Amino acid sequence: MPINVARIDDRLIHGQVITTWVKNFDIEQVIIVNDKVANDSVQQSVLTMAAPPDLKVVVFGVDKFINVLKKAEIKRRTMLLFTNSVDVNKLVENGLKLEKLNVGGMRMQEGRRNLSRAVAVTPEEEQAFKSLINNNVAVEIQMVPKDPIVELKTLLN
Repeated sequence: MPINVARIDDRLIHGQVITTWVKNFDIEQVIIVNDKVANDSVQQSVLTMAAPPDLKVVVFGVDKFINVLKKAEIKRRTMLLFTNSVDVNKLVENGLKLEKLNVGGMRMQEGRRNLSRAVAVTPEEEQAFKSLINNNVAVEIQMVPKDPIVELKTLLN
């Protein structure tokens, strides 16, 4: 299964993702896994328009993607894109094999605490990160590929 990058970035598809991550890893398709986006055709259109024409963009809700993974093999060089760790953890608990999770941006909002300059979590998201780490997923904070990697587990209590 050629999942080349799994990334959490609450902005989803934007310039940094396209110019660095997609190019660096020669990504052919981006699969966004998010229930809210899966139910919002306007947001899906905006995300598709933000991507270059040769990049396939597909959106699934979390449960739908779990079912897709059980039935089909991903054959293209793929980037999975999420907005939060809870969704990633649910997929891993339901059979998604991930060695590494890149965390780019989870903005500070009400009810969140900062782990780093770019990553703020709710208690539920923090627990999901701990679960991912316990399932041997290397969780790394890195905005762009040339930035130094910070292991998220070093920032958790």
